[in-house]
Amino acid sequence: MEIERKFLIQKMPEHLEQYKSHLIEQAYLNVRPVVRVRREDENYYMTYKGGGMMAREEYNLPLDADSYAHLLQKADGNIITKRRYLIPFHAYTIELDVFEGLFEGIVVAEVEFPSIEEAESFAAPEWFGEDVTYDGRYHNSAMSRMKVEEIVEIQSLLASEGK
Repeated sequence: MEIERKFLIQKMPEHLEQYKSHLIEQAYLNVRPVVRVRREDENYYMTYKGGGMMAREEYNLPLDADSYAHLLQKADGNIITKRRYLIPFHAYTIELDVFEGLFEGIVVAEVEFPSIEEAESFAAPEWFGEDVTYDGRYHNSAMSRMKVEEIVEIQSLLASEGK
């Protein structure tokens, strides 16, 4: 079970380079249910995610580079690339996704929790902005289906808000 909340960012944390990070490329074979292929540095996965916004089933299966490349060609929509920074925060790890390419300018923080109760009682750091857990536009599976005009609209909105 994956239990996570998503947030926009008001202000980028200082010295991001001090944190461990991964370069991620991912694409979607299906969005209901979510079937995704991902390259994280030199590791490859296929992921199944059930329905839900904050809590949902999630299963990861390892792939090799050839299988990933084959499945990537079968993906629909946009390929998503991002740099994910892993930032310790109390008992949690903030996964700060700085999107690249087509989605440049979008930054989303995700925090995973062991229970729904912990997720609901989470006090975000001051540099977090709006909670977008229930805003489907910020789910990567939805982003993979966006048209260029929709992406530009979100980028413009975030730029005008200084996020």
